[in-house]
Amino acid sequence: MDINFDLNAPHSMGTTIIGVTYDGGVVLGADSRTSTGVYVANRASDKITQLTDNVYVCRSGSAADSQVVSDYVRYFLHQHTIQLGQPATVKVAANLVRLLAYNNKNSLQTGLIIGGWDKHEGGQIYGVPLGGTIVQQPFAIGGSGSSYLYGFFDQAWKEGMTKDEAEDLVKKAVSLAIARDGASGGVVRTVIINSEGVTRNFYPGDQLPLWHEELEPQNSLLDILGGAPEPMNI
Repeated sequence: MDINFDLNAPHSMGTTIIGVTYDGGVVLGADSRTSTGVYVANRASDKITQLTDNVYVCRSGSAADSQVVSDYVRYFLHQHTIQLGQPATVKVAANLVRLLAYNNKNSLQTGLIIGGWDKHEGGQIYGVPLGGTIVQQPFAIGGSGSSYLYGFFDQAWKEGMTKDEAEDLVKKAVSLAIARDGASGGVVRTVIINSEGVTRNFYPGDQLPLWHEELEPQNSLLDILGGAPEPMNI
């Protein structure tokens, strides 16, 4: 059977990305699978990128497009911080992302979620989907895995969550998307941003909840088949 993996296809994040506000800050989360066609180019990529000390962005869509937008915004925000002598607000960072995404909407294939904390408005989440619209929301989801999560978030998200509740929600949601979406997978990374600073967490696959008909994580195909085969008698 001739299978064409098309290794020259553009790198795509595939992706599940999430941003959630809680009482005191925000939690961002993402899976770690980067695809090239049907081939997994990177199974442990980091899709949550720092823009400033207090603002991060979750990237989905074309890996190249999302990386170059992040690099430009990080550069502009650095200049902005030097000129003003104080950190850029989350709203300024999100609007810079929106400006680049909208002005280049015919060229870029990327959807982004910007999250952070500042002393003026606290924790904030902004979604910038394909086309460059900007929407401030209490939570935002994006990427191919988000299709499976809208009903779950309508039921599970609530105002006034604690930090631990918000991170558990993000971790659970990403693991649900990984179970259903072939373009999402690998590990779960989270970033918690609040007045105390930034905390990064990493959850490998064997620490994630299993859902309907999912197999236990295995080290080898032989583990699934029931151990090493018996030696053949000649």
